[in-house]
Amino acid sequence: MDRREVYGSPRPGRPAPLGATWDGEGTNFAIYSHDAKAVTLCIFTASTDKPDYTVALEERNHDVWHVYVPGVHPGTRYGYRVDGNYDPTHGLRFNPAKLLLDPYARAIDGAITWDPAVSGYNLSKKEDFTADDRANDKFVPKGVVTGGVVDWQADRRPNTPWPETVIYEVHPKGFSAANPSIPEALRGTWLGLAHHTSIDYLLDLGVTAIELLPVHAFVDDAFLHEQQLSNYWGYSTLNFFTPEPRYAQSQDPLGQIGEFRHMVKSMHEAGIEVILDVVFNHTCEGNHLGPMLSLKGVDNRTYYRLEDRKPRFYTDFTGTGNTLDFSNPQVIKMVLDSLRYWVEEMRVDGFRFDLAVTLGREHPEFLPGSGFFDAIHQDPLLSGVKLIAEPWDIGPDGFQVGGFPTLWSEWNDSYRDDIRGWWLQGNRDRGQLANRIAGSSDIYEASGRGPRASVNFVVAHDGYTLRDLVSYQDKHNEDNGENNQDGHDHNQSTNFGVEGPSDNPVIQDLRSRTQRNMIATLLLSQGVPMLAHGDEINRTQSGNNNAYAQDNEISWIDWQLDQDDTDLLAFTRNVVALRKEEPLLRRRRYFRGRPDTPNTLKDVAWLRPDGDEMTHDDWTADVADPLILRLSGTAIDEADELGERIRTSSLLVILHSWEEDISVVLPDPNGDSGQKAWTPILSTDRPTGIPDEISIPAGSKLSIPARTVLVFRGSNDA
Repeated sequence: MDRREVYGSPRPGRPAPLGATWDGEGTNFAIYSHDAKAVTLCIFTASTDKPDYTVALEERNHDVWHVYVPGVHPGTRYGYRVDGNYDPTHGLRFNPAKLLLDPYARAIDGAITWDPAVSGYNLSKKEDFTADDRANDKFVPKGVVTGGVVDWQADRRPNTPWPETVIYEVHPKGFSAANPSIPEALRGTWLGLAHHTSIDYLLDLGVTAIELLPVHAFVDDAFLHEQQLSNYWGYSTLNFFTPEPRYAQSQDPLGQIGEFRHMVKSMHEAGIEVILDVVFNHTCEGNHLGPMLSLKGVDNRTYYRLEDRKPRFYTDFTGTGNTLDFSNPQVIKMVLDSLRYWVEEMRVDGFRFDLAVTLGREHPEFLPGSGFFDAIHQDPLLSGVKLIAEPWDIGPDGFQVGGFPTLWSEWNDSYRDDIRGWWLQGNRDRGQLANRIAGSSDIYEASGRGPRASVNFVVAHDGYTLRDLVSYQDKHNEDNGENNQDGHDHNQSTNFGVEGPSDNPVIQDLRSRTQRNMIATLLLSQGVPMLAHGDEINRTQSGNNNAYAQDNEISWIDWQLDQDDTDLLAFTRNVVALRKEEPLLRRRRYFRGRPDTPNTLKDVAWLRPDGDEMTHDDWTADVADPLILRLSGTAIDEADELGERIRTSSLLVILHSWEEDISVVLPDPNGDSGQKAWTPILSTDRPTGIPDEISIPAGSKLSIPARTVLVFRGSNDA
């Protein structure tokens, strides 16, 4: 049968939008390539790995090749062959023998088989000067045509304000993969994450947003495949528009999109935002010897940053072999189109940008006023979602913490390091700790941003878990197959005398208390707290601090909880709840060391153990004193028959990291506040953090246990 009788005669179509767009009768195909000389569309039936129908894209407008094919409906698989010069020395790598994935594909079918044919050059030649002429059709995934507009049935975004936000970093699979309370078929999938068991847990914990590790379709790199490992974290993107198929229960590519949308809608119904960790700095195609799967064969010189004098080679600011070229408007357009797609059609609430410095490199130095950031700033949709930068890469001047534009928040690694230093390394620098607790104005205020600019964390996916941070002095990454050479060596960890698990009750107590101290510090700090999934229930990776390739029990959450686990969970819930109850812990502005309103105390006072305010000499003294701060301000009570009432509120926070108890005088708040006593509301020397509720008169001398965080609320009781 003539396939034209099935699909209808091709028509010119239109150059926008890019990708495959179904209109109810057929599909418009459009793909950008500046240097190509010819483009061919290949359409596949569901049962073959050879094209069922091919169409030359004869129309070209503004470097967009396009065609409309009647009769092509959602579910149809397709790919492109792109012809042009194969001249690696000039950065040209066209190879019409290779089927390429549409950069704008909204769904994909199939996975990569690491056959030599997925290479654009002849591997037997050792170098990349000779094109490989073998067909790769059966070894590479195909794009899938998707449907039209989706009815979200009045889905409402939570739109949680930044000061109210508590982020929970989640692996899409590892969170539910081993949860016995979720049906086995759903574990490790979008539906497992959306299951009421998962959502109830998140609600009970009190988090307001989940930050998902990469969900864009990615590949298991060849070197991992050879070791029978996988790319568990997902930082090796294949396509920026497609949800990763392995996280879906359905084998149908269209059903996989529906499952992702169901997860987002379920989170929104629970009031939880969905933030995506996105990887726009590089792709899975690697360096000049890497595979040819999509962008490399579609338009290598447009999409990748090449070396100026030797464009055969890729500039590598990412440590992966290649870097997307954000000096090219088409790259910026592709990334913006991807972001809008995920916000508009997948309804996500924000993004965390991996190695975000790369996105601001144009010349190639980083500029906060680069084209990409300017485009985000003026975009009416994207400027309204949560934007979080990982503010570094490995390029020149790659550490840019504090250097991002006003709309952006940033992962604050100085916070991580200073909190670890205080609780794990015996660091006595109370000034640095005070900066972090107070929102890191020393880093972010100059850019015009408030405390929400600092995304505070002690632990993230990359590195030790919180439990391992207090259990291992050295990394144990042998399972990664790299002779324990991978992963960070500067972990600021401690094992309290025993490497790994210990039955010694003294060591067990020290570890548990130190975990509570770091969780408490995180949630008592100004800025935006981020917890790593499972840290609240003692998740361990047995000392592996780089579990990127471990899609197994090493990385998955173990939901078989013992008493220590349930105690830590209860503690974390209690501190999250305390943060939500106390406006003083989530300020919109930095402290000024003066009253917020007349007749109130200073917004923050830094105190000595004797109750007096610290002097310059106190800040520089090398002593084992705790960091003590009194927070004061006004709060609005709920409206009653008299209307809203403004009240004065005070908290006293003591962070004592030293190994011996210390006496502290509870401060007298100078009389005019009317406060006469302090009531303890949090103590990390208790497994769940709940102290005895007793009223202690101001001016009393109190013994503070070693290695403890204590929080008191001021009261008017005598």
